[in-house]
Amino acid sequence: MSKINLRSFKPAIVVLMLGSLLACSRTDQGSQEGHQSNGQVGTQQAPKVSYYAAARFAEQTSFGVTPELITEIQSLGFEAWIDKQLAMPITSTTMPRELLSYSPAAGDAPLWLFRNDEFWDTALAAPDQLRQRVTWAVFQYIPVSAGQANGSLEYYNMLRRNVFGNYAKLLRDVTLNPHMGFYLNNELNRPTSPQCLGCTPNENYARELMQLFTVGVVQLNSDGSVIRDAQGKAKETYTQKDVEELARALTGWRAPSNNTGLPDYSWPHYGSPMVPESASFLHDSGAKTVMGTAIPAGLNASDELDAVVALLMKHQNVAPFVSLRLIQHLVGSNPSPQYLARVSAVFRNNGKGVTGDMAAVVKAVLLDPEARAGDVLGVNDKQMGYLREPVLWMSAVHRGLGCKHMTHGTWQGNQYVDQPANQNTISPPSIFSYYQATDRAPGSNLLAPEQKLLNTMEFTSRLGNLDWRFFNADNPARADNLTRTGCNWNELTTAFAKSPDEFLDLLSKRWFRGAMPATLRNNLLNLIKGERWQNPESGTVTTLQFALTSPSFGVIK
Repeated sequence: MSKINLRSFKPAIVVLMLGSLLACSRTDQGSQEGHQSNGQVGTQQAPKVSYYAAARFAEQTSFGVTPELITEIQSLGFEAWIDKQLAMPITSTTMPRELLSYSPAAGDAPLWLFRNDEFWDTALAAPDQLRQRVTWAVFQYIPVSAGQANGSLEYYNMLRRNVFGNYAKLLRDVTLNPHMGFYLNNELNRPTSPQCLGCTPNENYARELMQLFTVGVVQLNSDGSVIRDAQGKAKETYTQKDVEELARALTGWRAPSNNTGLPDYSWPHYGSPMVPESASFLHDSGAKTVMGTAIPAGLNASDELDAVVALLMKHQNVAPFVSLRLIQHLVGSNPSPQYLARVSAVFRNNGKGVTGDMAAVVKAVLLDPEARAGDVLGVNDKQMGYLREPVLWMSAVHRGLGCKHMTHGTWQGNQYVDQPANQNTISPPSIFSYYQATDRAPGSNLLAPEQKLLNTMEFTSRLGNLDWRFFNADNPARADNLTRTGCNWNELTTAFAKSPDEFLDLLSKRWFRGAMPATLRNNLLNLIKGERWQNPESGTVTTLQFALTSPSFGVIK
């Protein structure tokens, strides 16, 4: 086979991808060209949902489309499938005791290998896909980073337990999570007092609790529009004084005691919440006022935390703030004001007088008419959808291959779990995560948060990493990846060996909702016919990489 020089493709692909992605792509009309059906799957009993619509829904509600998932969605319908997912047991894993008992000399590399594997195992194979996907959405705006492997795992488990519960409970559990306490310093938050010389309130967590987790920095209407004063200036949500007062209210918490019999340096106690300090002077029990709400004097640390959560939940901003982030991560970066207002209303009242019912909010996000408007091929609005961030790209590729585990690599004799080039799944670069909900496409007013991660390095990775991980003989982990991951390459290579049309039909159905655009199909057909492939594996992986680096796959809309 003649080698393809990927270097020569980089500039053109980057320009093509950025230009097309920022326009949120488009669907070529007449893309079937006789090779595909109209998106329907022929069965004895007509499915409740078309193949195209089921695949689109699966992209919004899971880490990637699989044939089994499409069949289930088609059979149950959208709402019944969501209800089934909401009722499923939680898939999560705790760190094995034998790993936590490591010696300092041995290091904690095996714990991080387990932690990374655990994320990808659940993303790729867990049956409760909706919970896993929503957990990933919440983690991206309420993140932790750095720290220790067991703390990171237990924080993510805490989110998994809460994403279908009440947002007030989630906020309380986030606040008391030891890893968050370590990350944003709230376990070091102590009031100034005669008994605690040198102590002073730490404002770090208090500020981020308001700015990034609940209400944001400017006041919002229910539809997400900014409230302005008579001069047109945006009204601020809180002041520096509010941050100081909230920090005082959150004083007096510490990590739980380690009663496990395991060494402290492995943080084996981080599956339990922080506890109040035993000394009363380590919590500031004086009266406070936060964003206009008075907190009376005399409350202990636990009761005061309840008061803080209650005042945040009553704030006008929390409903549109949270609703926007869930919509952006599941359905589209630029929801209409009407869509956001409808979801915000459900956040405030789930129909039974309950505020913050996350299960009801998620359901409202996914079943809203605007979310389902693109379920018919060719009717997508050009501003619909969102860019496929690196993690969702990687998970969708591997779930489409039937993989149950993520590939590994080897560096200096040590194994590591493969990650996207620009988005490490367990270590965002800062408390501001990988990007912010308000990030816009360059030169545009369109919200496009994920575009910050789509650069030359990311596209180059997409063009070559499948080949490297599975088929390049220079990769020492190649043989292990082919067997351990459970990926079904044989289905693709067999189709490739039979005919280009059969292979492209399979790609279309597996990764393009059965509606691969005609332009992309013709380009891939020319690529297949223009090369002398040494074997079906070479043709399969090269063509697949080009197909999945295209704008048609790069946007979920």
